[in-house]
Amino acid sequence: MLPRALDATFATIALFSGLALSQSPSALPIVDLGYELHQASIFNSTGGFYNFSNIRYAQPPVGDLRFRAPVPPQGRNTTVNNGSVGRICPQANPAWELIAAVFDPDHLEGKLFNLSATEASLASEPDSLPSLDPRTTEDCLFLDVVVPQNILKSASNKTNLTSGAPVLVWIYGGGYTAGEKSEYSPAGLIKASQVNSTEGIIFVSFNYRLGAFGWLSGPTLQSDGTANAGLYDQRLALQWVQDNIHTFGGDPNRVTVIGESAGGGSIMHQITSFGGLKGPVPFQQGVLQSPGFQNVASNLQQETTFDAFLSLLNVGTIEEARQLPSSALIKANIIQVANSSYGDYTFGPVVDGLFAPAIPGKLLLQDSYDHSLTLMLGHNADEGLVFTNPVIANDSTFNTYLLSAFPTINPSAANYIEDVLYPPSMPGTLGTTGYSDETGRVVLSISESTFTCNTFYLDKAFGNETYAYQFSVPPALHGQDVAYTFFNGPSSSGVSDPIAVALQEYITSFAINGKPSGPSLPMFPIYSNSTDIIDLNVISITEIMDPIANDRCDWWQKELYL
Repeated sequence: MLPRALDATFATIALFSGLALSQSPSALPIVDLGYELHQASIFNSTGGFYNFSNIRYAQPPVGDLRFRAPVPPQGRNTTVNNGSVGRICPQANPAWELIAAVFDPDHLEGKLFNLSATEASLASEPDSLPSLDPRTTEDCLFLDVVVPQNILKSASNKTNLTSGAPVLVWIYGGGYTAGEKSEYSPAGLIKASQVNSTEGIIFVSFNYRLGAFGWLSGPTLQSDGTANAGLYDQRLALQWVQDNIHTFGGDPNRVTVIGESAGGGSIMHQITSFGGLKGPVPFQQGVLQSPGFQNVASNLQQETTFDAFLSLLNVGTIEEARQLPSSALIKANIIQVANSSYGDYTFGPVVDGLFAPAIPGKLLLQDSYDHSLTLMLGHNADEGLVFTNPVIANDSTFNTYLLSAFPTINPSAANYIEDVLYPPSMPGTLGTTGYSDETGRVVLSISESTFTCNTFYLDKAFGNETYAYQFSVPPALHGQDVAYTFFNGPSSSGVSDPIAVALQEYITSFAINGKPSGPSLPMFPIYSNSTDIIDLNVISITEIMDPIANDRCDWWQKELYL
């Protein structure tokens, strides 16, 4: 959350239609979005920026709008909204994260407390709803805009609505079942953006529906609902930025989306949305960090998940589910996600034949995507350990894991994965990754199939004209880089300050100029045919060959496991 600091000296009131500004010592600025008047929640005098919190971008997705694509706000509300009511979408976490915390305690600490409390509540009172964050609501499709004071002031003088400041839009991760827009403060990114430019950036973050609320799918659901509703939420929020960011002084033609894990995987789905047949996506650049999702293409998998959700609700149709109170759906979602198999989250993007006509890697291979983008891509050195079940100890348990991760896999593909792609041991050589035990085998297979190969697919699809990096600060686990992206000064968290500052300068300069750079930073090369990437390690920033540019990724991209 952002610091709640007010500075009356700099406070202004602005009612934007023609964007006229007037001074007031006691009020925060107000913007006219057409459908509502929205006032800034706070002014951060240290960072010199306003936070416009909890701006509605969609109608409440409840009642008949449950499990459907979102609908934009309608009408006009002239009552000024100061965004004081916090909103997060219903959350859920798999129980296996309690075990995974042994490998990554810092990343999972906040989630584990909620999970433990949830399990205890359900065990003692199985018919009751566990204690929830008071901000939890199905009516959660809101966004935040954080804008430097100088940029907001400049909005009043604009006649050209496409000549504003660059915009960085954050899409959060969390396995598609958890996360929220205000989890991280953008103060460090805004500060970093002013190192190379007096202009700075506007930061936007938004909620999208999670778990069953955003990702329920399958043929039966699609007969009376929308699969991948979470992707449609994201698309509507991104369109909101295109339509409204000029009101805050931003340029809709200078929008960079950034996301980690599920956030990066979401961006990948946006890039390949509708197979590239519906024109340019509503952004111009992307920073994809560890883009991840589980490859669910099978209708059988989707239908099985759908049936299990209805069973937990004790209803037979999706229409009956729409008639239930929120508490019933929230509880069913918590239970279903908590029971996810190890490394899985049950819900996430699926092949639906519409928004996602195929898995993104395959769409990239088939030239079915928006080619107009500029991309910066990152992956961590050890993406898979957090998701590796410690009971996998031999060929038999590795086979069991494969059948669980890919329920519709054909035997020949399973044999190929076990014998050729990831044999029991794989010696590592200079510039390549190897392993000598079963844990290493599983870690590498998960890393590549779920995370790192995704960046390689994008590098290739965009003609190697991308900017790519590897985050290698030990232990370099999945998600560890988020603290670096949102670094805001020295802390006790163990973050390497120089690497964090460098990463932020690379990201913000990319958002401003389309090229990651910094006055005192090593040159960031284009990926090129030699697969050059930047390696961010604990003591330096060096240039290395990309370890994921390999034949295993080529095999995964062809979707031969289905």
